[in-house]
Parts: sequence; structure tokens; C-alpha cells
Amino acid sequence: MDDRIRQAIDFHGHLCAGLTMGVRAARVALREVGPHAADEEVVAIVETDMCAVDAIQFLTGCTFGKGNLIHRDVGKNAYTFIRRSDGKAIRVVTRPDGWPPHDPERGALREKVRAGTATEAEERRYEKLRDERALAVLDVPEERLFDVQEVRVQAPRPARVHASIPCADCGEMTMETRIRRSDGRNLCIPCFEHAEAR
Repeated sequence: MDDRIRQAIDFHGHLCAGLTMGVRAARVALREVGPHAADEEVVAIVETDMCAVDAIQFLTGCTFGKGNLIHRDVGKNAYTFIRRSDGKAIRVVTRPDGWPPHDPERGALREKVRAGTATEAEERRYEKLRDERALAVLDVPEERLFDVQEVRVQAPRPARVHASIPCADCGEMTMETRIRRSDGRNLCIPCFEHAEAR
């Protein structure tokens, strides 16, 4: 296992198959779209909020804070990477048969761990099987793991800094693009929704 993967594990907090799936997707992106996004040259649009996104963020340099990591919550293990300079874009989709085969023992142990009924030995065994599955993802041939297609997609505009104004109800500073008007008052989204519900 190379140092970048170890660093991605440290960033994420643990080794799992979702993280290594993200490592593999990020490698495709880096090869096909370009190197680490020093600023906002590369954009990643992720269609899930699972572990893979941490590896993608860590390895590509795309982040929510810079506005070049965009989450579209549709629950798919699919990732689009765009190079702003020329618009080249690819969509990387995990194939249904791409994951290593289901292991009934690992599945049963996972349920016991989640329920809090696993013994210490069962927890260690589960972690070993989980780690083995995660590492197996690194060895699956790319064409079996992913469908990779070049796509035409408009890159989102680069992130802009907007002024913040206080919400008339809670007083918290809110980006002007997220302010809602209600009865002539500037409200943040939660206060607007609360006012509308009354």
C-alpha cells in the first residue's frame, strides 16, 4: 500500500471498501482529467455521501470549501470529474459486479458489531475481513470495477465570495445568496421556513 493511500486512510479515519473505491475513482480522474487540483481547475461532482468521497477529496484536491467538490445526493456510486481549462469531463460509475463478492461471515459479523453484541474476538475478526475486502478493491481490474465515459457537462462557475447580512430573526450572518425575504424582512433559510410554517 503506498503512502498516499495510507494518508487517505488517516484523513478518512479507517480503512474500508468505500474508501478504496474512492481511491480507484480518484486515480482514474487524475489520469484522465489531470493532476491534483491546486485551486479549482478540476471539479468533482459526487452522487453519494459515502466513504469514497473522502478519498476523492483527499487525492484530487477538490473540496467543498473551494467550491470544486459538489454533492448531488442521488445515492449512486458515480463521480464526474471536469477540467475547467478545456471542458474535458468523465463520469466514473461503479459497476454492480465491481465490488468484491459478498462474504456471509463478514455480513453476519457486521450486524453483530452494529448491534453492539459482538465479542472482542468477533470485532477483531470483522475488522480483519473488512480490511481484506477494502484492499481487494485495489486489485480489481479497472474495467470490471468501473464504467468510465467521457461526458459533456457544464462546469459550475468558480466559487465566489458573497457578502453576508444578518438574519432579522436570529441575527446570524447569512450569505446574501441564501437570504429569503418575508414580509419585507431578510431571513436565513431556517428562520424563513419557520416563519412560513406559522
